[in-house]
Amino acid sequence: MTTTTMTATATPAHKAGLTPIRPPLVTRAFAVRLISVIGASASFYLLLSVAPRYAAPHGGGAAGLASAALLIGSVAGEILTPALGARSGSRRTLAIGLALLGAPALVLTLTANPTTVVAVCAVRGIGFGLACVAGGALTAELIPPARRGEGLALVGLVGGIPATVALPAGLVLADHVGYAPVFVAAALCALGAALSVPALPKTDAATDTEEGTSVLSGVRTRELRRPATVFGTTAVAAGVLVTFLPLAVSHGSGNVVAAALLVHSAASTIARWAAGRYGDRHGSARLLRPALIVSASGVLMLVVTGNPVTVIAGAAVFGIGFGACQNASLSMMYERVAAARYSTVSALWNFAYDAGMGAGAGAFGMVCAHTGYPIAFALTAVLMLTALRTARRA
Repeated sequence: MTTTTMTATATPAHKAGLTPIRPPLVTRAFAVRLISVIGASASFYLLLSVAPRYAAPHGGGAAGLASAALLIGSVAGEILTPALGARSGSRRTLAIGLALLGAPALVLTLTANPTTVVAVCAVRGIGFGLACVAGGALTAELIPPARRGEGLALVGLVGGIPATVALPAGLVLADHVGYAPVFVAAALCALGAALSVPALPKTDAATDTEEGTSVLSGVRTRELRRPATVFGTTAVAAGVLVTFLPLAVSHGSGNVVAAALLVHSAASTIARWAAGRYGDRHGSARLLRPALIVSASGVLMLVVTGNPVTVIAGAAVFGIGFGACQNASLSMMYERVAAARYSTVSALWNFAYDAGMGAGAGAFGMVCAHTGYPIAFALTAVLMLTALRTARRA
């Protein structure tokens, strides 16, 4: 759910034992591509916690459904992208995705009807899914193979900066200026980014549509399925955090929630960058299990919802593990495929991200209604640790 990028397969420096050639990373075309990365990220994260809270007066179930619709819609968009890209090309598919991400947000300025909120979230999710996978296909041509880890880290960093700002800013702005300006801002971020798409290279990356390069084939390939499963497990907790932390810490502690979401986003972005640098030198596989354990530890700290220090620290610890798992899992998956399966990696990784977040938000809402938030957070941490065996095998 951070915008995914795709890169060519290259032997990591730590395996080759050589000093790799370092071609330029940031070219003009790459810089133009970053505009759509920033716009999509800002638009998505501005409403990630705001839309569920907008629906929350109608019940915690409505909040959970809003997040689930957004993220399940993203999964649908990712699955649809290869077919749409084959017909229209990656650039046009990216532009369509940005339009679907931005324009529906304006509908929320007119109504708070929970059915409408859920529907808007679903359409925006489809747009985000299209933008992620189609944008990744374009990025594949722009990152030199010899700088895979650093390129992934840079795109993650650039996409993470607006996420870091937008996630807490959406809540703060909604509290101080109202919901409508936040919805308009989210729309403008995505629609404005769409204006940069015509400046991207016309030589779109090929879209794989054969059975052997489908998302289903990726699920059937254990070398890809295992790291994707571990990452998806951490994404479950991410969906819980952004959806329910504003509701769990509700006793006049809006600033605590905003601070927690800010440090979560910042820690995730920094950890993703550090993991990319480390992975190029020592191998990304070493990071997978530690990242999972750190993530679960952060979620467990959120059990103490009444202590601001514990809430903020838990969000930070989870962010560190989550960011490291993002980069490590994606880098591992790219190392294990040939060029013909790049889109499989992009779609499968995004599927794990969005399906995990959607499942986490939907299930947590039902569980916490019976157990309360502290026990539900503890159960989430235990669930994450069940993936340790998969992480070891990966």
